[in-house]
Amino acid sequence: MTRFRAKLWTGVGAALLIGAGGALEACSKHGASPEGPAASTTPASGAVQAAAGEGGEGGSEGGGEAGAQQAFNTIPADSKLALRLAQLKGFVLIALKQTDGPDAAGILLSQGLLETYDKNPAPYKAGGIDEALLRKASKTGKPEDLKAALANIEAAQAKAGGDPIAVAKGLVDIAAGLYQGAVQPGSVDPIDYQHSLGAALAAQELLHAEAGKDKRAKAAEPEMKAFVALWPTPSAPKTPTPAGQVAAQASRLELELS
Repeated sequence: MTRFRAKLWTGVGAALLIGAGGALEACSKHGASPEGPAASTTPASGAVQAAAGEGGEGGSEGGGEAGAQQAFNTIPADSKLALRLAQLKGFVLIALKQTDGPDAAGILLSQGLLETYDKNPAPYKAGGIDEALLRKASKTGKPEDLKAALANIEAAQAKAGGDPIAVAKGLVDIAAGLYQGAVQPGSVDPIDYQHSLGAALAAQELLHAEAGKDKRAKAAEPEMKAFVALWPTPSAPKTPTPAGQVAAQASRLELELS
């Protein structure tokens, strides 16, 4: 029987831990630094562990989440903003996709902001992100507010430039790394399961948008579809896909994009 592991939420109010088939209510702890601890996982697809506060200007890129540090360390400098925005977009996408209601959606985006925007707001603001829209969406979790935040992120993405293929590969690293830590034999972290799916969804949208312009993106779409299919439900199921299978598909996908 799969055991769902509770995730400690810092800087967020009452937390909802989204498990299979519904939200699990829990009390959040306050007073901890929003920097949070380093992710203690073994990321897939060549990702490495990173302590919060290492790398990047003004703090850890990607909030120290598994897979994120490696993605930001290896992506070209002119694509870093694009990866930041795409990673943030993933949290909005999973907030919209989850089926546990506005409270759960708001919590997912709030945690996403802690892991991304709040670490280093300057590049996001310079890139055109409207913080007020993000905060409103994270507070209400309403679809209309999430869609307004999503539109703002997509407008910023259109101006950010960078290499979409490199960004897609970075998102795959993040998704696979998070999943590696979330799903272990006999237990699953339901929050990181959803965070990893958000990154995968952002990668899929990016590749689809590029498919008409880049042969690599077009060729990789079937592998990307197979990758996203490894998350069968927006909340962690009782029997999730084994982490090794996600890592293997990530490797196939990245090879297709190389």
